[in-house]
Amino acid sequence: QVQLLESGGGSVQAGGSLRLSCVASGDTNRIYYMGYFRQVPGKEPEGVAAVYVRGRRNPLYADPYYSDSVKGRFTISQDNARNTVYLEMNALKVEDTAMYRCAAVEYMGTGGMTPIQALLVAPNRYRGQGTQVTVSS
Repeated sequence: QVQLLESGGGSVQAGGSLRLSCVASGDTNRIYYMGYFRQVPGKEPEGVAAVYVRGRRNPLYADPYYSDSVKGRFTISQDNARNTVYLEMNALKVEDTAMYRCAAVEYMGTGGMTPIQALLVAPNRYRGQGTQVTVSS
């Protein structure tokens, strides 16, 4: 099992920046991808960004991998020595307001999925509790 603990988030005005952190613990050698997805009540969850952690990387997909909605504004990075990923969010928009949840997935069952799809639907995935990001106009 893998446990994920997020920090960061908060409230910011449009155009501002925030940084999220996610620390993995437990059986971290199982992790293939780590990243973030976001949830807004009444909408489908959206994969935001993912980074390859260990194992055989799939050459079909960019690493890191971003959704089109955040590409160029968000940057995901990792510190493997600390089992931590960071999501730097710049040029925030009101529509970025959501609960951001860290996720980690194991390799098995990720075939045919983009990295951010895997965060949402891979059979062996782990999720944090989430941290709220609110962007005001």
